[in-house]
Amino acid sequence: MKLSLYAQYAALLDEVLDELVADGTLSAELDRKNVTVEPPRDPSHGDLATNAAMVLAKAAKTNPRTLAEAIRPKLEALPPVTSVEVAGPGFINLRLTPDAWRDELRTIIREGEEYGLSTIGGNERVNVEYVSANPTGPLHMGHCRGAVVGDSLARILEAAGFRVTKEYYVNDAGAQVDTLARSLHLRYREALGEDIGEIPEGFYPGDYLKPVGIVMAADYGDSLVEAPEAEWLPIFRKSAIKAMLDLIRYDLGLLGIHHDIFSSENELQQSGAVDRAKNTSEEVAAMGSAPSSVLSKSTTGSRVCAPSPVQEMTRPAVRNRMTLPDGFAATARGVCESTQFAPPGSSGSDFQQGPVMFWFPSNTNRV
Repeated sequence: MKLSLYAQYAALLDEVLDELVADGTLSAELDRKNVTVEPPRDPSHGDLATNAAMVLAKAAKTNPRTLAEAIRPKLEALPPVTSVEVAGPGFINLRLTPDAWRDELRTIIREGEEYGLSTIGGNERVNVEYVSANPTGPLHMGHCRGAVVGDSLARILEAAGFRVTKEYYVNDAGAQVDTLARSLHLRYREALGEDIGEIPEGFYPGDYLKPVGIVMAADYGDSLVEAPEAEWLPIFRKSAIKAMLDLIRYDLGLLGIHHDIFSSENELQQSGAVDRAKNTSEEVAAMGSAPSSVLSKSTTGSRVCAPSPVQEMTRPAVRNRMTLPDGFAATARGVCESTQFAPPGSSGSDFQQGPVMFWFPSNTNRV
């Protein structure tokens, strides 16, 4: 697989900077992660542009234009480059030969859908949770927008060489699913011929529950009409959630979106994992070995996340030694400000800085 044109010139620029390190112009310790090679904002400025001199000059204790002038002759020596211009405070613009673009078109045709793929992710695990609409009805346009954005992000990460798990977190705990079950019970009674009148305030009035009510009537007859709520509520809750998730999966399928896992909030809470994580967080905070927010119960109980700012995930630079609480397994690399986190009785696992860290019970169905 051949690198894209921009990736090729990013690699060539790295070689140029290595030469400047070798001759003493630059320090080997300079952080290059913010150096880019990309199309210039104004096409009249050239074919490629780099900010290398702008982002490296301060650390190199030199003027950006001076550094740009040192970079320019080395870029001019590259065969496909016809001209290099230092613009403004120190931006560098390049023009390429027409053959460079013709070769790139041939590469695109030859590689097809494989064009532009990279291994920069190094097969690191990343968990992308998106959509995760409450299973109380069909998706609306807002959900679909989030679905497209989330799926696009997951595909971009996959194309960049990350091992991506696409997760739908099912909010199947709490009062809203009990209300859904009671709404379905009304439609079940309606399917059996009862005049249910106006749907009570606070219930789900949508017609989407009518077909589910018909199925429930066919399965249970009138056996659950007069039964105590404690008897029929769990049955209707389970059936309603399944029916809504089937509907959601179908709608997402029309968009070409398919999640790897559907994770249950109810199952997570029933497992006791959230409480165990919270207790571990409090123990660690009491020990003074990590901030109390390193492990914290989220508003939905769905995950435990590191509190640090998101780092540039395509260039992991920091490796921290971290250990996870018993019964937890990692599904994604993440960010943590502490360099040592070792609560009593925990088992070790390394983490690199990355987009976000998720810890889940190790006995749940996750990759």
